[in-house]
Amino acid sequence: MPKNDPHPEPNRTPYVANETVHPWRRMVAIGDSFTEGIGDPEPALPGGHRGWADRVAEVLASQVPDFAYANLAVRGRLIGQIVAEQIEPALELAPDLITFSAGGNDVIRPGADPDAVAQQFEDAVARLSSQGATVVVFTGIDTSFTPVFRGIRGRVAIYNENIRGIADRYDCIVADQWALKTVQDMRFFDDDRLHMNALGHHEVARMVLRALNVPNDLQPMRPDPLPVLPWRAARVNDLVWAREHLVPWVLRRLRHQSSGDNVTAKRPEPTPVITEHPAAEG
Repeated sequence: MPKNDPHPEPNRTPYVANETVHPWRRMVAIGDSFTEGIGDPEPALPGGHRGWADRVAEVLASQVPDFAYANLAVRGRLIGQIVAEQIEPALELAPDLITFSAGGNDVIRPGADPDAVAQQFEDAVARLSSQGATVVVFTGIDTSFTPVFRGIRGRVAIYNENIRGIADRYDCIVADQWALKTVQDMRFFDDDRLHMNALGHHEVARMVLRALNVPNDLQPMRPDPLPVLPWRAARVNDLVWAREHLVPWVLRRLRHQSSGDNVTAKRPEPTPVITEHPAAEG
């Protein structure tokens, strides 16, 4: 479908004209915990987590023969670490589809400069696009719905505008989390209030497939209704979250430690994708 089509098909984006079947045969995902799939546990899969990237690869693999998928993402990685550790290994795998999400762990840190992070992002995109692969980049989520990260909303917005500009310069596809209003709801997040749960990863996968213009049968997930908690019970929940998730995160920062220390990529080589898995969809 041409970009200037005045009558686009419903729910189809203009970025990739897949009139029949998608063109990709080798996908490599790079990034941090978001791309690794943290928050979406699946013990039967490599690394013990599924996530949006696995879900996208499952759909792509079901539509073409000889599809292979690698995932080099490691939780806790800053953008400089992703660039140093994952860019060249990704290019060595000769992918024709690369997903690149990075910078979130940098932008949430106090005093972060979203423009400086974006410069590192652009340098990485220049390298990733140098071999002709389709590159998918991600905007950050709109954090206005969560008190924990509401204060960094402006920084995320600035970073997103940089990412959109970079995508335009290097002809990347934008997977726009900022516009994905569905997941701006704590029911789509894990107990740590930072990583998406299975529902959130599923909705991101649907969004990525829309951006890639790949028809699929993934249906929206409907979360359970929010429980009505009295004030005291809600504060107890907040204290439990702070003790189990916030304090350990702060201590790791002070000790210059990362949740990804001693963690390696869950799928370091492109391999066939198992499209059937034991976990039931919610």
